[in-house]
Amino acid sequence: MARSLRALFAAGLLAATGLTALTLATPAQADTLICDQYGSTTIGGRYIAMNNRWGTSAEQCINVTASGFTITSQQGTGNTSGAPVSYPAVYFGCHYTKCSPGTNLPIRVDAISSATSSISYNFVSGATYNASYDIWLDPAPKTDGVNAQEIMIWFNRQGSIQPIGSRIGTATVGGRSWEVWQGNNGANAVVSYVAPSPVTSWNFSVLDFITDVKNRGAITGSWYLTSIQAGFEPWIGGAGLAVNSFAAAVNGGGTVPSPSTSSTPSSPPTTGTAACRVTYATNVWNTGFTANVTLANTGASAVNGWALGFTLPSGQSVTGSWNATLSGTSGAITARNAGHNGGIPAGGSTSFGFQGTYGGTFTSPTTFTLNGTACTRA
Repeated sequence: MARSLRALFAAGLLAATGLTALTLATPAQADTLICDQYGSTTIGGRYIAMNNRWGTSAEQCINVTASGFTITSQQGTGNTSGAPVSYPAVYFGCHYTKCSPGTNLPIRVDAISSATSSISYNFVSGATYNASYDIWLDPAPKTDGVNAQEIMIWFNRQGSIQPIGSRIGTATVGGRSWEVWQGNNGANAVVSYVAPSPVTSWNFSVLDFITDVKNRGAITGSWYLTSIQAGFEPWIGGAGLAVNSFAAAVNGGGTVPSPSTSSTPSSPPTTGTAACRVTYATNVWNTGFTANVTLANTGASAVNGWALGFTLPSGQSVTGSWNATLSGTSGAITARNAGHNGGIPAGGSTSFGFQGTYGGTFTSPTTFTLNGTACTRA
């Protein structure tokens, strides 16, 4: 029952903070100390580090570095037969309406050609915790709230704690042997892989674990990968625990089955291989500009849910947007569909826009990607 209350409390508490998709994290330059309950910052313009003290009112602080974070203080105490007190972590993708800059997630599972990650931990003695690596999936391309399926990889555990549910056997995934646990915490299903001895660092394929869960019938290829996260779940203590480094990359190019070959009707798929064309029209004045972006689906099948990635030239910054949710304010940007324009039929198009400021000579982005795959520029 290690995490039976986490998702339920997190949903309510995070909602209470008023986080929205337009709440943008501040990039971390020098080390950043975060003690706010749900405080966060970006790492390298690509990942988000979050304190996420969801289960206690006691102090917890993390020091965010250029590559990870360290828990500097953790004063809460959890029931070891119940839920932990927090989940400080660094992540790639979308978590409770906040998406990491430039991410191409959510992306449909069978549109993924590769999903890789590397992690390095620092462990301490005398505390009760697990070193938890989370992979979140959902039947829809959600960018907020609790997802339906959680995959947990326990790289280490210390103290009398155990995963959600019960142990159902062992498995070899990524060339390593794992205990496999399966259950439900009341908000989402969980499949956990527990290392028999501590793993301090590893370069591995996230897709291997997704495939194993898929083979167990817990998800299908039409589900979406929404985020990849690495951190700790402390119950007692935890100062000194650290994610020394974290990296993740998800690439499209997988094969999405044609609706005509599917045995059951389904919604039009989000595809990592859909052809696309982007028209980028601007109106520029003094130190400001607006951009109107038209995304055309030039492929043979519909797109259901889109994320358009591009990089703003140096000196440009976003101040507002319409008809899309933008992650990031400068550099790598990801624009995601609003609720009314997520579907683009074959041969169809949709538009969104944003306003910004700039310094120096104004230029436009040169490359765009739709759900991880390059588009042509009109």
